[in-house]
This record gives sequence, C-alpha cells and structure tokens, in this order.
Amino acid sequence: LRPAPGLRRQMASWEQGAARVPGMLAPDRFHFLNEEHAVSSAEDWNNPAVANLWLYNLHEFDGLNAEGAETRRDWHMALFGRWIAENPVGFGNGWEPYPISLRVVNWITWHLSVGELSKRAIQSLAVQVRFLGGRLEYHLLGNHLWANAKALVFAGLFFDGPEADSWLRKGLELLGQEIPEQILTDGGHFERSPMYHSIVLEDLLDLVNLYRVYGRPVPDGWLEGIERMRIWLAAMSHPDGRIALFNDAAFGIASEPEALEAYARRLGFGALSPCQGSVSHFPQTGYVRLEAGPAVAVLDVATIGPDYIPGHAHADTLNFELSLFGQRLIVDTGTSTYEKNAERQRQRGTSAHNTVQVNGEDSSEVWGGFRVARRARPFGLDIVETAETVRVVCAHDGYRRLPGRPVHRRCWTLTQNSLTVEDRVEGAYREAIARYHFHPDVRLTGADGVWIAALPRGGAARIEVVAGEASLQQSTWHPEFNRSLDNSCLWVALKEGTATVRFVWHEDSVSH
Repeated sequence: LRPAPGLRRQMASWEQGAARVPGMLAPDRFHFLNEEHAVSSAEDWNNPAVANLWLYNLHEFDGLNAEGAETRRDWHMALFGRWIAENPVGFGNGWEPYPISLRVVNWITWHLSVGELSKRAIQSLAVQVRFLGGRLEYHLLGNHLWANAKALVFAGLFFDGPEADSWLRKGLELLGQEIPEQILTDGGHFERSPMYHSIVLEDLLDLVNLYRVYGRPVPDGWLEGIERMRIWLAAMSHPDGRIALFNDAAFGIASEPEALEAYARRLGFGALSPCQGSVSHFPQTGYVRLEAGPAVAVLDVATIGPDYIPGHAHADTLNFELSLFGQRLIVDTGTSTYEKNAERQRQRGTSAHNTVQVNGEDSSEVWGGFRVARRARPFGLDIVETAETVRVVCAHDGYRRLPGRPVHRRCWTLTQNSLTVEDRVEGAYREAIARYHFHPDVRLTGADGVWIAALPRGGAARIEVVAGEASLQQSTWHPEFNRSLDNSCLWVALKEGTATVRFVWHEDSVSH
C-alpha cells in the first residue's frame, strides 16, 4: 500500500462554512431525509432495507461539519475508524464515486476546522482519492462530475507533492469545463433547480475558502460566477427566505439562502443589493420574478433543463409559485423521493404543478425516475411592463405530439392588488385542466367559482374563476424528502379552450 502524500502547509485558517443541522444523533444513530436509522454493525452501512439516498448521505458524512461539530469530535473520530474498518476498498455504496467525492471534502473540511484526522484516516483519504481518480463520472456528468472535480481540488491542495499536484490539475481542468457549462450567464445553474443551484454555489464558496487557506490566488471567473449565482438565488427565493421548489427541489438538502449569504459575507463578498424593480428576468435559465405590492410571483418559462441530462426536470412548463403578504399561497408540489416509483412519477408529472394538463398527458414525457422523452419547448415569451401592470405571455409546444396538435398559451397579469392567470389551449383536445396547488396552511372557504384564501399570519385573497369550470380537490405537498402534507388544489377545466383565474387582495386585509 503506497503511503499517503504529505500534507501541504496551511497559510490561513478555514472560515466557518454555511450553518447546517447535524445528522448524527449518537455515535451510531443518524437522521437524514426525515428518517432515523441505527448504524450499529458493519452490515448497516449497506442495509438493503434502507433507501439508497439515505445510505449515500451516511457514507458522505453529511452533516459532519454541522453546528456544534466540536462537541461531537470524539464521535467523529470513532466513526472515521469504523468507516475504514467496515468498508473495505471497493465494496458497497461508500465506494461509489459520488459519495467518495462528498466524503473526501467533508473529511478534509473537518480536519481544517474541527479536529485532526488520524494517520490512518489520512492514509484512507489518499486511497479514496486514488480510487476516485480512476472512476470519474463522465457518463453521468452534471452534479456528479462536478462533485468529483471539487473533491480532486480539495485533495490536491490538502496533500502535497507530485501526486497531489496531479489531482489538483485534473480537478481544475474539470472545473474549467464545467463552470461555464453549468453556470449560465444569467447566474442560474443549468439544471434549473434552486436546490442544486444552492449546492453548487456552496461548492464554489468552499473552493474559494480552500484557496485562501492555502494562500493561492482564486482562479479567474470563480468570484464573478459566485456574484451572479447569489443574485439569481435571491430572486428565486420567496419572501420567507426559502427557495422556490421548481424541478427536483426540496428544503433541508442544500443550505438555506440566508446561510449561504452569511458564508459569502464571511469570505469577504459585499452585501447584495435587493431585487430592483417589479420584474427580474433570467433569460438563460428561463425564470421570471414579478413583484407588486405584497405579491411575489416566480414564473417558469424555461426549457426543462440541459438536453443531455434532464434527470432532475419535471413536466412543469408555464408553472408558477405565488407568495402574498410574505407567505406562500400557490406552491409547487415539491420532491419527496428519488425512488423509481409511482409517487416519483406523479411528482414529476404535469398534474403536480400549477399549469395546464391536456388529455391527461404530461407536457414533457417524464419516465423512469430520471428520464425524459419528448420535451416541451417554450416560445413566444413577451414581458410588458406599464406603470400599473406587468404582463407576461408565453406558450409551449409540449402537447403538439397529441392528436389535434394543441398548444398551451398562458398570460399572467400582475397589479398592486391582483394576479390574473389566463390559459388558452389552441387546437383540438379532449380535456384540459389548469391546477393551482395551495400551501397547506392556507384556509379556503367558498364555492361555485369564488373562494377566500386566508393566510395563516393574516391577509387573504379572493379567488375568482372567471372562465372555466372549477372544483376544489385534495392533494399533497412535499417540501422535504420523505414528507407529505395534505393540501387543497383548485382544478379549472378549460371551456371552449380558455380558463381564467383572478386572485384579488387588499393591502389592508393583513392584520398587524
């Protein structure tokens, strides 16, 4: 067994990263993804009764550097030893390239900020990086290859000597390809998920942190990329400070926007100026944020994601979310599972989103958990701003594969006290239904096409179905993995090709 390279000399201390909730509850108990399991034997690292995603979190040492890590230092030391002893090289989930990549970063970060890795752990770390180096995930690309690159850069700077330099070169070569590919010119991540965007932003902040620890000048483009990503994330966050749940996105996976912003400030980035004006348009990712009075709407007029890896995409073209008086009113259904099952299929499907479904079909053909066949393409985007209103019109061709070649066209009109959503389906179709999913805390009263939606902390909206046939149905909201909350969903069947829903509110309807 080749010995590990020596360690490179640090020039500065590691700046505290983004705050996280710890997942380690006891030396052998872990809580990830809203599930708690014991890991008391060697077999438990690869327990077939536990979801793969949970085991990935375990092997990644997710939460190792969470709040209060110093108080768990002894637990961590024991866990490093157990992982090495109970996970022989090349065996089990822990030796897949993705968990190796995240674990390498977490162990190095722990050494730089919490404790000191033992000689045995440092030797294991070198073995893991060598193993990873021969198994880079070119076949998966996306966030997998990105994570591989980050791990190689971390190992390349943590260790010293020719082998470490080769890891660093390879990691930087990959990042040099992936940064311009994955971070679009409008600042958004190319998978168009605010959750994955947040993960990649934190990765870049970690890399800047690491470069400062070792006294290296930060490579060209990283700082500018971070600035663009911060602006995008602020626009794709609701007034409650949390992300919009577009595509594969859930709370509790990535660090919160506020924690990422605090991390950026600790690294010396300046304060972000708040979103200017009533419209923020991100043309490359395809999102539009509208603000007027107490309302914030985030509109999805995007292609579903990168053509060659649309695995985290949903059939959600012309979807939107709406907050009113600082509270979420209309919500995306969210994501609670990556298991390839019927619920995963439902959550990716058009009916789980605030848009129109035609003939019971999905606007993009999502299948197999992470696959997409024929995809909707948005077209005809038009944003018109006047002194009183903002109007956004867009259409998509996702249903043109159906008999009659229907096209869905949507118009959002926002004023200081109303949002009107008009849908048209042009071309022959059997049935078309627009859906509006409400946050579980919203209380709905009324019937016959007029409802009052009362928000939990005060404020209300009157909802009028101006055109179309309305009914209120039960649904579920999934803000986190393995979490399901009952909510209401307004179904509006299009009549003669149209449906119109108007949300009306008054500034004085919020109680102080």
